[in-house]
Amino acid sequence: MPRPEKQLTPDASPRDWFGHEVRYWRKKRGHSASSLGPLVQASPSLIEKVEKGRASCRRDLAERLDEVLTTGGVLTRAWGMVSGESEKRRRETEKNAGPSMEGTVQAHQGRILGRETSSPLGSTEPVDRRAFLANSSLAAIASIDLAALVASTTPHEPPTKIRPKDITAVLSVAEDIHRRDNAHGGGGLVGVLAGRAMEWAVRLLTVPCPEQLRAPLYTAVARLGVVVGASRFDAYAHDDARIAFKISADCAEEANDWHLRAKVFSFLARQAVWIGDPDTGLTYAEKGLVRADRLTPTIQAMLHTARARAFGKMGDIGGATAAVGAADDAFARSNPQDDPPWMAYYNEAQHDGDTAHALYDLVLLKDQNPGQASRRFETAIEGHDDAYARSRAISGTKLASLLMAKGDPQQATAIGHQALTDAGHLTSRRAADDLKELNRFAARHRRTPEVAYLRERIAATLQA
Repeated sequence: MPRPEKQLTPDASPRDWFGHEVRYWRKKRGHSASSLGPLVQASPSLIEKVEKGRASCRRDLAERLDEVLTTGGVLTRAWGMVSGESEKRRRETEKNAGPSMEGTVQAHQGRILGRETSSPLGSTEPVDRRAFLANSSLAAIASIDLAALVASTTPHEPPTKIRPKDITAVLSVAEDIHRRDNAHGGGGLVGVLAGRAMEWAVRLLTVPCPEQLRAPLYTAVARLGVVVGASRFDAYAHDDARIAFKISADCAEEANDWHLRAKVFSFLARQAVWIGDPDTGLTYAEKGLVRADRLTPTIQAMLHTARARAFGKMGDIGGATAAVGAADDAFARSNPQDDPPWMAYYNEAQHDGDTAHALYDLVLLKDQNPGQASRRFETAIEGHDDAYARSRAISGTKLASLLMAKGDPQQATAIGHQALTDAGHLTSRRAADDLKELNRFAARHRRTPEVAYLRERIAATLQA
């Protein structure tokens, strides 16, 4: 007869409370410590120690627990709060031990360190911590100086009435996140800023707004939702990405902005394809093409490439090649002057890279000729500058994988090294998974010294 589980004391300390949360979600999903451990790459005894507050939980373990237990990111966000509380206690111990050394920077205690006993966003109501964490993937930020944000001891309140400068700020933050996401990936600090910016923007939607500013406000929030969703997708925070995309779609429709609506469905399609649901991805792409007469040729091309990627992942040769052809035809008619400014990224490099992904799947799944996919990837690599380092890295990695699987491993190795140089500067789960795929194809040629060295570099890059 199994022993009853030890009664936990979540109020004893932040670590005990975190352990209680782990047990809550484990049991809610029907796991024992023994069944959960292998799924999150941890021993059952470590799971038990974390639950009992006898061992701390690393961030990467919290992330794996969130993924396996489908918590929506609760434990990762809770981990940040618990580790912050530990840091606070360490500083208090040092302070009580005596004066700090000359030149030491004194850190201000942020509100997050006191979140256990405070209410979010200035509310006087008691907080259900689990519910708050489950919905706080977006924690508030305004268009303010970063140092002031870190040092702030009070939440930044929204304005009492929407002003033109508030809309300008949302658009400015959206462009900043877009730029950082493409250059550095959606993880790390970029992801933190993206999430906080999104909640701030959503709070603006509850503020009284003059009628003439309603459409511009909804357009600005829709634009921010697109870039935040894209950033969270890149970091595999898929639930957060869907929330941002949903908000963006609703705001775009409220503003009657068909271009932004199409962009949202394009990203939803790509996300669905990426996580292995190409049929849903195709549906999203088709929804984006509703009333295509209202869309510019460039935006039509973007949606047709999403259709092509869905068909490619299905192994549908006819559907994928037809969609690539439709995308090419639309792109040939494009005029950048007709596009909204945020579509400026969709140039020949972006178009060829997107369509090459669809053709790549046909090569691997249906043994199609790799020539056309290779040429398009080459155009993408050459056309992407440092501002789009992630796109260049992903196209380079895919081309190297294609050649490693179907072509010349020597050429694949040279291209792979170039892609690794770009990928090494990124915080991108998508780029990391593509490197893992390249490593698997390279294993076929592991006895070749050049390929063996490439695999060593991939392993080192992924570890870092």
